Amino acid sequence: MFPFPLMARAWIGLGSNLGNSRQTLLAAWQQLGDHKAIKTVQLSSLYRSEPVGMDSDNWFVNAVGELTTLLAPENLLTELLAVEHDFGRHRDPSRPGYQDRTLDLDLLLYDDLILRTDRLILPHPRLHKRLFVLAPLAELAPDLIHPVLKCRMDALFRQLQDAIRNNQSQAISRLHA
Repeated sequence: MFPFPLMARAWIGLGSNLGNSRQTLLAAWQQLGDHKAIKTVQLSSLYRSEPVGMDSDNWFVNAVGELTTLLAPENLLTELLAVEHDFGRHRDPSRPGYQDRTLDLDLLLYDDLILRTDRLILPHPRLHKRLFVLAPLAELAPDLIHPVLKCRMDALFRQLQDAIRNNQSQAISRLHA
């Protein structure tokens, strides 16, 4: 298949808009760190953000985490989906579009890998269009380079902030402990 390093660095987006979202994100992050082939490195601040691309009155709590892993990208995705399921995430394929969720874990970046399969696209195809991803990612790794756009995360964050400032389509704020 693909040659992968012994230990890869990956970035995960975490989100929840049902239940105790703050507690869910922190518990899911802990569960990821309990996996024998995953080491959690750092978790961003938690952010409160309005739903994007869906109609819901439930705002999200979002974060981004850095981890290292021995798992190949597709295997890491499988683990993320298993953790989502453990926290009550049930995907309804009969309902189109985005839905409220107890937990959403997205594989955003895996080293500087560019990958397109039926199951996984890396880097995440909407990473650079989502303030709730770029704000925490720029907080943790401002100098991290997007492998396709060849741009730093802090620059992508500022560009998106400027672009949406006029229409205020993605409200977001950092939550305080």
